[in-house]
Amino acid sequence: MNKHFLGLRTCIYRMTDMQAAKAWYSKVLDLAPYFDEPFYIGFEVSGYELGLIPFEEENIAPKESQREEIFTDNVHIYWGVEDIQSSYDRLLSLGATPFEAPNNVGGDIMVATVKDPWGNLFGMIYNPHFKLP
Repeated sequence: MNKHFLGLRTCIYRMTDMQAAKAWYSKVLDLAPYFDEPFYIGFEVSGYELGLIPFEEENIAPKESQREEIFTDNVHIYWGVEDIQSSYDRLLSLGATPFEAPNNVGGDIMVATVKDPWGNLFGMIYNPHFKLP
């Protein structure tokens, strides 16, 4: 076990419309948030956290104040799924846009990524080799 890091815990997305985002992610995850305040909406997803925070330009450093620079494609977070194609298709039917169609990344591991209605990447992974301790 790593003595410095305990593993991933939380994925945070910045939102321009918190109420619309709450409704959309409630549909996507098929659950209600466990924490719901104007400054943070939190979903517990099988022991992990998906958090929504408001996009407030005044809280962003001046050089990063452009919205396009905040919502970046540089970081990919993958949520585990059992069926990559049906999960991908479901998110598209709920209003997500394609970013990376389901594809094999080695062996029987598959990944796919969409963008939510606010431009955040939402990745999915099917990895039968991943086991939690």
